Amino acid sequence: MSSIHTNSSAMSALSTLKNINNSLGATQNRISSGLKIESGKDNAAYFSISETMTGDSRIYKAIDESLTLTQNSISAARLGAETVVDLANDFVERVAFAQGGTAETRADVQEELDELVNRIKTTIDQSTFNGSDLVNSTATTTVVTGISRASAGTISTTTVTFQQQDLGAIHTALDAIDLTSFATTTVTMETYLQDAEAELGKAIASATALGIAEKSIEMQKEFLGELTNRIDAGVGSMVDANMEEEAAQLQALQVQQQLATQALSIANQSPQNILSLFR
Repeated sequence: MSSIHTNSSAMSALSTLKNINNSLGATQNRISSGLKIESGKDNAAYFSISETMTGDSRIYKAIDESLTLTQNSISAARLGAETVVDLANDFVERVAFAQGGTAETRADVQEELDELVNRIKTTIDQSTFNGSDLVNSTATTTVVTGISRASAGTISTTTVTFQQQDLGAIHTALDAIDLTSFATTTVTMETYLQDAEAELGKAIASATALGIAEKSIEMQKEFLGELTNRIDAGVGSMVDANMEEEAAQLQALQVQQQLATQALSIANQSPQNILSLFR
């Protein structure tokens, strides 16, 4: 039955065209944004997971930046400790040279030792980074290295500790060695050599400890970098649009849009056909 009040074909064609236009708009939005999930209405579970993991990724990146500062501070301290090792080696060598020497020889060597001690002090004073001094104390430093999420969703931090090194004490001990006081004191030249050797050992231990700490921070930074990449890739696999699929879908919808438009045009012509009945 034909009616001039109700055009069922036109309503059906219009509904089809509306659905196609909605799908086309959604596809175009995914293409322009590059995302298939932008809000909770698209996929509540994926949206919640992706937002949480994106937050974790940002935290890891912030921690990595902080670790960079810590690594630089330790690196500066390690360089200072290794330089002190070299200077302490020279110090021990000159004390060994003075063993059994004359008072005049010991006085000449003492001048060399004084210069080495001054260089050690300068090295220690300069072994800082951005105001961070790790070579004048034996305090324990705690560094945040990451975060951990429990099954209940609670978050906690992971940390690593390392010991600061008191190179200043080494300087003080070496500065106390005075070859010119030999006979005037009960200290023997052999004792001086033993003391200098002991301080050299402490300097080596300090350089080693700082090297281990720096390597630990470096390895953690590498791990955080890889972990962040994995998280970002995982989030992308959940929320990123597949551009190949979207391109194919766009072309298909454009064709459907054209066909639906033509179908609506044909349906709208039906009432005109009623006129022919009255001619």
